[in-house]
Amino acid sequence: MEIAIVSYKKQEKFAQGVADDEDAELMAFLVDKGLHVISTVWNDKNVDWSSFNVAIIKSPWDYHNHLIEFLNWLDKLEELNVKVLNPVDIIKWNSHKKYLKGIAQMGLPVIPSEYIDKGSVLGDHFFGLLDADRLVVKPCVSAGAQNTIFLDRNNLEERAEEIGKLLKAEDYIVQPFVEEIKNGEWSFLFFNRKYSHSVLKKPKKGDFRVQHYHGGSINYPTPDPLHIQEAGAYLKNLSQPTLYARVDGVIIKNSFVLMELEMIEPFLFLNGDCILMENYYQALIALIS
Repeated sequence: MEIAIVSYKKQEKFAQGVADDEDAELMAFLVDKGLHVISTVWNDKNVDWSSFNVAIIKSPWDYHNHLIEFLNWLDKLEELNVKVLNPVDIIKWNSHKKYLKGIAQMGLPVIPSEYIDKGSVLGDHFFGLLDADRLVVKPCVSAGAQNTIFLDRNNLEERAEEIGKLLKAEDYIVQPFVEEIKNGEWSFLFFNRKYSHSVLKKPKKGDFRVQHYHGGSINYPTPDPLHIQEAGAYLKNLSQPTLYARVDGVIIKNSFVLMELEMIEPFLFLNGDCILMENYYQALIALIS
């Protein structure tokens, strides 16, 4: 069986602050398990995708900058009868942040969200709609806090022109600034819906972005079993099983509240740990056997 581990054309900004090459470590582990895996770049025109039985969408970290091309490429894989993990339908659903609205409608806790369609205008009424004095505005198709803007009533006017230009290009989501982010954002990792491990990402002082390339730090405290159970609830209504899912959120009044459901290209925090990579391997085998 030929398996493609799909990545992207490397860019230093995405790898900054990451000590481990997670893709290389995972590939070495899978090879030791007897699997035939090959590293590929999703938009490399020289790759013969028909030669693969399985394509694992591992780290296409630039997909959000080329969304139409990326989704068309996924369709091509399906036409070639390549098994895609995570499934194409799940990836398409997860690629636009309006999926959060659907999850909230199921009754699961989600950070309150409003949406601004491409070409619209961001007005001050969002402060009232979200009952917040501070807002976070970000693209509906994004990764790594790209074009994420912090707003309050005082800086809305001075940022209006910048935001107006961004809204000409794409849809945006507006959320209240969540004070609990200062305590860190939890990431719960599930492989084939089975809990594997978790991390707590904290922003640097004076910031709210937890990504490593924005100065965030990574910790490994023991999570409350209740929060693991709460995080797993977001996966129960998915239409298909997934190889991986990273459930990101914050703890508010001792309950987990979803910020993002990462099912396209999340860093998995495997850290070269054989136990964690074994969890991944067992999920993979179950889905391709």
